Amino acid sequence: MVKKNLIMSRVGKKKKLIIERLNKRMLGEAEMDCPIATQDLEVNTKNRDTSIKADYIKYGPLNVDEPGDYWVKLAEYWDTTEKAAKKSLCGNCVAFDISPRMDDCMPGETSDNDGRLGYCWMHNFKCHSARTCYTWAKGGPINDDSVSYDWQERKDNNK
Repeated sequence: MVKKNLIMSRVGKKKKLIIERLNKRMLGEAEMDCPIATQDLEVNTKNRDTSIKADYIKYGPLNVDEPGDYWVKLAEYWDTTEKAAKKSLCGNCVAFDISPRMDDCMPGETSDNDGRLGYCWMHNFKCHSARTCYTWAKGGPINDDSVSYDWQERKDNNK
C-alpha cells in the first residue's frame, strides 16, 4: 500500500509538472532544459571529481558513514568546531537544488537513509544532501522551480 501511494504521488507530481509546462508554453514563457550534468554521467563525474580535488572546494566526505578526518579538516578550514561544521551540509546550502523540476531531471529515485541527491549550482554536479564543501553558503535548499530557473539563468548568462 505504501509503495502504491508513493507511485501515485510521483504520478500526481508528473501530471502537475506537465500542466505547468503546458501553461508556460501557452503563455510564451521559455522552459529551460535540465542542467547537462544531470543528463550526462561523464560531465557529472568530471565536475564532481574536480570538486573533490580542488583545494578551494573539497567536496566530501566520500563516504558519509566513514568520513575519516574530513569534518575535522573542514572545521579547521572554517575555524569552527567539528559539531558546527557537521551542520553545514549540501542539504541546507543556498545552491542545493531539490525543486520539483530538478527532481524530474534526476535519473530516478534520489534518496537513501542519509539524505537525497540534489543539484549543486555552484559546482555543476549532482550532490548528496549529507555531504558538504568548503564553499558552502547558508540559505538553502532551493525548493521552488522559479528559484531553480533563476539560478540556471544566472549560470547561463555567466558563460
